[in-house]
Amino acid sequence: MDFSLNEEQQMLADLVARFVERQCDFEARRVSAASDRGWSEDNWTALAETGLLALALDEQYGGLGAGAEEMLVVMEAFGRGLVLEPYLASALVGAPLLQRVGSAQHKEHLLPKLATGELRISLATLEPQSRFDLFDVSCIARETQDGFRLEGRKSVVSHGDSADWLIVSARTCGAQTDRHGISLFLIDANSPGVIVRSFAGLDGQRVAEVQFDGVNVARDALLGPMHEALEDLEWAVDRACFALCAEAVGCMDRLIELTVEYLQTRKQFGKPIGTFQVLQHRVAEMLGLSEQARSITHYAAANLNGEHDDRARAVSAAKTLVGRAGRLIGQHATQLHGGMGMTDELAAGWFFKRLTVIDMTWGDSDHYVERYGTLM
Repeated sequence: MDFSLNEEQQMLADLVARFVERQCDFEARRVSAASDRGWSEDNWTALAETGLLALALDEQYGGLGAGAEEMLVVMEAFGRGLVLEPYLASALVGAPLLQRVGSAQHKEHLLPKLATGELRISLATLEPQSRFDLFDVSCIARETQDGFRLEGRKSVVSHGDSADWLIVSARTCGAQTDRHGISLFLIDANSPGVIVRSFAGLDGQRVAEVQFDGVNVARDALLGPMHEALEDLEWAVDRACFALCAEAVGCMDRLIELTVEYLQTRKQFGKPIGTFQVLQHRVAEMLGLSEQARSITHYAAANLNGEHDDRARAVSAAKTLVGRAGRLIGQHATQLHGGMGMTDELAAGWFFKRLTVIDMTWGDSDHYVERYGTLM
């Protein structure tokens, strides 16, 4: 498989690298993470001005029509910069899902504004009892005379506190864990009955618990066929997992660079500790793991637009290997940094935290091993 970039992809990579270098300084990130919003409005504006928010949308909606390789390039660079902004949630998951299942009116009205950053959107589907099972849905949407009434709760909604719109999965028929009977709804986040409680995750990224207390929506809030949303949900989450794998590759690369820099400057017995063979072996193991993660992520990119089972197997394999590689690289980096590796003042610790959260987001390594087994 050829991993090299074509001319346009290289230009995109250079653009994103400049954005990360200019806008994503570690100290500035700490300030943004500590703010009420948890990310930088200036960075969001810059992302809009560069056109990156329109990356995954079709040209007719102001998008760039980019594919999986372009997503990989962007997210890998964002991983190197520990980007806090809701790019993945809105630009790579929410907006493409709306483009896939939304009505012509939804797409014409919302997608251009999502492409320019005027609006943000998030997918709210996991629930407290469901762990990582997309089909375990207790949130209920009951038909009314004018539309639907939603009751239930969604957990760990990525950047749900800053989303203007939410795509919500709800059960319209069947038992709680039936694969059939799930529908998607587009809900204004400011609707009466929508209660959002936000908090910072382990890695500083914002997530939210969202409660729906008798939220009434019109019939046109239904996205796609009624009762048949699980396939579209799996499509969106597979895209999210692929993007997370690409981000993790960037995190690993930068974490290894920081570790090597530390080993070259920290001295014991009058010489840099990087000259000690046992530590060199540890770094070599880290490099090997990162290259495995990069290879499997490119494999997922090659299958992301394929048939359901091919895509699901490729993404499951990538999420499994990347999660395990990230955990080992993070552990090694922390140990090689010594006590400094455990402090918030050092960037290395934050990269390890982000890798840990990436492993747990939308399903950990064990979950995807099980999923891969069901597809064999």
